Order: sequence, then C-alpha cells, then structure tokens
Amino acid sequence: MYDTTDRGQQPVVEDIEGLTLANENYRTTIWTGKKLQVTVMSIEPGDDIGLEIHEGIDQFLRIEQGEGLCEMGPSKDDLSFKVKVKDDDAIFVPADVWHNVTNTGNVPLKLYTIYAGPDHLKGTVHVTHQDAIDDPNEH
Repeated sequence: MYDTTDRGQQPVVEDIEGLTLANENYRTTIWTGKKLQVTVMSIEPGDDIGLEIHEGIDQFLRIEQGEGLCEMGPSKDDLSFKVKVKDDDAIFVPADVWHNVTNTGNVPLKLYTIYAGPDHLKGTVHVTHQDAIDDPNEH
C-alpha cells in the first residue's frame, strides 16, 4: 500500500513508478514544496488531461503505462506540436505553452508530473476528470 497523502516540505523517498501504477484517481498530489510539486494521474481511455497552460511554471510528465497523443503550441488554436507518447516517455512542457495529453489507448494512461513551481493546492485529489473541472481552485 502506498501513502498518497501530500507530504510536501518533508524528506521523502518514493517508489514513484509503483505509486503511479497503483493510483486510480484522475489526479493525486503527493508532494508540494516551495518550488515544485508532484502529482500522479490516471487518464481513462478516450479522456485527456485537458487543454491547459501554466503561467510561469515549467512541467515534466513521465508516462508509466499506456499510450497517448501529446499536443503543444503557443495558443489554444495552434497546437502544432503533436507527438505520440507511450510507456517510459518523458514530456517537457515549457512555461506559458498550451498543452494537452489524450489517452489514445485501451488501458488507463498512468503518469506522474512535476510542476516547477506548484500548480495545485497542497493535498489536491481529484478522483475523476470531472472533479478537476468542477474544482473552483483549478484554472
């Protein structure tokens, strides 16, 4: 069993692959520090992370299971960067770039993401994508 509470500001060593694969929630925030944040995500087949931009925040995503399509660009209407992604791929999203990852496979897309700096409130858990959409603290 994995501890999925947000243990930010504490030293932690974690089996990030195991925790990511065991996660069943759309998003679980596992560590929030002053300058970075780590979440694990499970995206259902056909669903996506949701088109978004992080102002002033760089982002790193690592796929642990599944396959998808990564799209990035300078505006919502110009996602000219399109790359298929799969297990073991890393995605680097520069600050202020629109991006989305869609699960194009038949199993949940399992990934973890690192935000530099934090993007969600400490301890954020969204069981479903709709929970994230409905959360007034999300942008």
